[in-house]
Amino acid sequence: MERLFKLKQHGTTIGKEFSAGLISYITVVYIIIVNATILAVAGIPMEAGIIATILSSFFGCLIIGLYSNTPILLIPGMGINAMFTYTIVQSGGFTWQEALAMVFVSGLIFAVIAFTPLAKVITTSIPNSLKEAITIGIGILLILIGFDNAGIITNSDHTLLAIGDLSSPTAVITLIGLVITIILFIKNVPGNLLLSILITSLLSIWFGGGDFEGITLSMPAFHEYFGVFGQLSWAHAGNLVFWLTSISLAMVLVFENIGLIHGHSNMLNRPESSKKSLEATAVSALASGLFGSSPTVASVETAAGITAGGRTGLTSMVTGFLFLVSILFIPVIKIIPASAVSPILILIGVLMLQNIVHIKMDDLTESFPALLIIVLIPLTYSIADGMAIGFILYPLMKLLMGKGKEIHPALYLIAILFISNFVIQYVF
Repeated sequence: MERLFKLKQHGTTIGKEFSAGLISYITVVYIIIVNATILAVAGIPMEAGIIATILSSFFGCLIIGLYSNTPILLIPGMGINAMFTYTIVQSGGFTWQEALAMVFVSGLIFAVIAFTPLAKVITTSIPNSLKEAITIGIGILLILIGFDNAGIITNSDHTLLAIGDLSSPTAVITLIGLVITIILFIKNVPGNLLLSILITSLLSIWFGGGDFEGITLSMPAFHEYFGVFGQLSWAHAGNLVFWLTSISLAMVLVFENIGLIHGHSNMLNRPESSKKSLEATAVSALASGLFGSSPTVASVETAAGITAGGRTGLTSMVTGFLFLVSILFIPVIKIIPASAVSPILILIGVLMLQNIVHIKMDDLTESFPALLIIVLIPLTYSIADGMAIGFILYPLMKLLMGKGKEIHPALYLIAILFISNFVIQYVF
């Protein structure tokens, strides 16, 4: 273990890594059911979608853990899975088999960028203010997800968002759990996040929040999955829209993951690890098409594992193997209540907001695009769309203010690509 993960060098232990891996798993395990449900809308059978999600997550966590030795989690991305189902299949008229081929192509494009100097060119061309804004925007998104899952905030016809039913058991237990989580974290109690999840879960079960009916251990329908694995279709590969859509998907993958990995690497104080992390992420995204899933991305919930003490690839590998074992425990996974996970997401989101001090507020050409990214990532519920607006506006504002020389040439190309992505989405 020591030779493979260099635990002492990174100031961690096997116990800390296993605990962080377990916490990471608990915060992301929701993706199994959620992603499979979204894939089912595209036509992929539910059981097959569950297995595809599990195997994609297992492979992603395994490869990034071994290759980059970071605790980053690779799971099917929320937002990108919606793009797969609702944009490519439903709106675009492609079959899910053709959509899987596009996932493979976009993964190849991503890999070409990640394994060549293009990755460095793109990364260095992005201003620090925009990089920090992505991290902060993701933090607010985590807070929003946490409060939404708990029912503390809800959608409203009149005000977009509104306070939910604070008297509901889930909301009450979440608020109690949040207080417990903050206290344990401030006091730096060993295993604080895991302890918080256990306490809050017990409270939820005590007040009748656990549903134990129909819990059995069973194997999913693998025969159904074999009809999805490797079922890429190239029937419309001669269609220009097929390739434009694949490029659009690749753009989202590249820029979303650059932002996410930058944020996670900063949390680890290991910016040098971002290159290998990006390369592993590209390979995992490519493999997702073969496994039968929408692309994997560096999960925002990685921050929970890092905050819990995860420092090496052992954390992500523990999470990956727990995903694999969960094939037998899908009904049991459903017991973990939202009220136990939500306080963790809220705390991590708040901690990520601290990066706002690194944005130059006295220069509107720097701060305004950054602040728009911060606001639009949670409001659009899309990391990619929030990023796009800021990346388009930044060079535009610099040019209008006569500061065009401050812009890296690659950033102009990135802005044009984001504009093209919007055109593909809303015109074609």
